[in-house]
Amino acid sequence: MSIENFISKKVASIPKSAIHEMTALSKKIEDVAFLSWAKPTSGTPDHINRAASEAILRGLTGGYSETAGFEELRVEITRKLQRDNHISADPSEILVTVGAIEGLSAAVMTAVDPGDEVIIPVPGYSTHIRQVELASGKPVLIPTIEDQGFKLDLDQLQDAVTTKTKAIVFSSPNNPTGAVYSEEELRSIADIAERNNLIIITDEAYEYFTFDGIKHFSIGSIEGIKDRVISTFTFTKTYAMTGWRVGYLHASRDWIAQIKKAHIPLCICAPVVSQYAALEALRGPQDCIDRFHSHYLKTRNLMCSRLDQLEHVFTYQKPRGSYLMFPRMIRPQDQDSRTFAIDLLQKARVSTTPGIAFKGEGHIRMSFCVPEEEIHKAFDRMEEYFSS
Repeated sequence: MSIENFISKKVASIPKSAIHEMTALSKKIEDVAFLSWAKPTSGTPDHINRAASEAILRGLTGGYSETAGFEELRVEITRKLQRDNHISADPSEILVTVGAIEGLSAAVMTAVDPGDEVIIPVPGYSTHIRQVELASGKPVLIPTIEDQGFKLDLDQLQDAVTTKTKAIVFSSPNNPTGAVYSEEELRSIADIAERNNLIIITDEAYEYFTFDGIKHFSIGSIEGIKDRVISTFTFTKTYAMTGWRVGYLHASRDWIAQIKKAHIPLCICAPVVSQYAALEALRGPQDCIDRFHSHYLKTRNLMCSRLDQLEHVFTYQKPRGSYLMFPRMIRPQDQDSRTFAIDLLQKARVSTTPGIAFKGEGHIRMSFCVPEEEIHKAFDRMEEYFSS
């Protein structure tokens, strides 16, 4: 029996994930230099693992938590938000989620009605676009200014606002470009949202990983706009907790009450064992963040150096944050970024992600949250690939 007629048009229209396609193809090839997935290779710090193990052994992880998450975890989150994001929050304004992704999905489902327009700067994280589509909204994609480090084009953003516009969704530091939106840019977005009565939904997954003296600024810290900002965060990147699937969002109490209505049918609550791990992540030593940051800065600089040696092949913008690079592919004989990425994988055994996945055709995404030797191996192979 064919199931085609039974699949919703919304889901059927969603293209296959290029990130997961490249992962699946890579598994069929031996000894791949793997730069395609934004997954830290350092592993979760030991003290976090131990706390989760102790919770299991004490029999604390077999049931549900309250929907919003443990109160003691939400209290620790408010302390972190005040200290690092300058956001004054109450535990009742926190929702612990299944990674940032589920929090973003619940927020978008809560804010967006069918036909509502949602502005998204691109290149941008493809999941944000899919979330809007699954909510029956219309993504309105606004190009950023590539030769200025993928800077926001605020004029285009303002011009894109219509009577149907409901929200603005973005990540900063940005996935995939590594751009970090400045406080000035974000205050301009806040002004646009206020003038046009829009909601702002942020993805701040890479908040701790900014470079060259640039500081992360949370738009949720701006006074007077609390009721129109939903800020999402995650333990995934900060503490190398990819598989634990735990994040959180901050919004006004009224927003949280509504977002929980979407959160419950999606997941009931975040994994309990992961909440114990997250609690230890916040309470325990924080030196792992500095260690990760130092490594990413070193590998970013190494990747830039190796890109500089690939003459007449790439141009790129040095990432100011995240652990991702988004160089432009300029070989005229290549048809598109997907074709190029697959060819590079099959002929050079280097796994990257095609830029089309992020509405950045002509680019590929490469991750530098990997060991230095992995970067050298990948670029040694690319040099040979381009010289052939």
